Amino acid sequence: MTKPPCPATPTPTLPTSAAHPPIGRVALWMLGAIGGFTTMAMAGRAAAPYHDTFEIMLWRSAIGIFLVMAGAALTGRLGDIRARNLRLHGARNISHFIGQNLWFAALPLIPLAQVFALEFSYPLIVALAAPFVLGEVLTARRLFAAALGFAGVLIVAQPWSAGTVNIGTALVLAAAVGFAGSALATKELTKRAPLVEILFWLTVMQFVFALICALWDGQLRLPNWHSIGPLIFIGFAGLSAHLCLTRALSLAPASVVAPFDFARLPVSALVGVAIYGEPLTAALVVGAALILYANWINIKSKPNR
Repeated sequence: MTKPPCPATPTPTLPTSAAHPPIGRVALWMLGAIGGFTTMAMAGRAAAPYHDTFEIMLWRSAIGIFLVMAGAALTGRLGDIRARNLRLHGARNISHFIGQNLWFAALPLIPLAQVFALEFSYPLIVALAAPFVLGEVLTARRLFAAALGFAGVLIVAQPWSAGTVNIGTALVLAAAVGFAGSALATKELTKRAPLVEILFWLTVMQFVFALICALWDGQLRLPNWHSIGPLIFIGFAGLSAHLCLTRALSLAPASVVAPFDFARLPVSALVGVAIYGEPLTAALVVGAALILYANWINIKSKPNR
């Protein structure tokens, strides 16, 4: 008696979003993220003459709390906000708070394109730290990417030329370390908590940190007619940029999203030239290109390569 043929094993298929990511929708979300980050940088410069970085973070966080709570209430997600993983939330937000304050402090000191170029070194720091913090594999390809990115940072900062390395470049590089620590903690948090909870503790904890630091000298400057507009833009632009970036990452892999995010650099360079009359030097272009290419190599690398 002949046995009936075994049914063919179905070929596994990738989810539609992974196999055919909706590039048009990703581009629209990333356009919002790029606009948000660039607007926040411009508004940060406008607010700098009237407030120190702690006050800017204070009012930004206050606006953020309102936006997160309103959004959670409108979408019925208030129940997702819980007091859990507070130690990890704290580590994430201290790191981000330090990095964001240093970033705001650097904005008035160096060209916008240089700020964004040096800021893009933080994914390379994450790649080097991930094996020790998250237990990920550090491959030769990722080491090469980190070395290439470091070469790009050196070209942008030019430490061999007198007067090119100033407090602004040092602040951005230190901010990149803070952003890297925040990214590592956020990656772990996304496994344990919903987005609305992460955003809630982001705004609440950083409001508390900023209030303590702003009151340290016994003075707290309230928003005035000159600064209220920029502060509102900072609050809306900062939160919306992160939401747009997160939404884009939910639609497509990081290797698809990242090239759109890298467009922040030429956009900021054009804004700097057109609005602030900032120079666009060959060293900045070459160094930034190396940093972005190193990030691309890191994104494309796999644990087994």
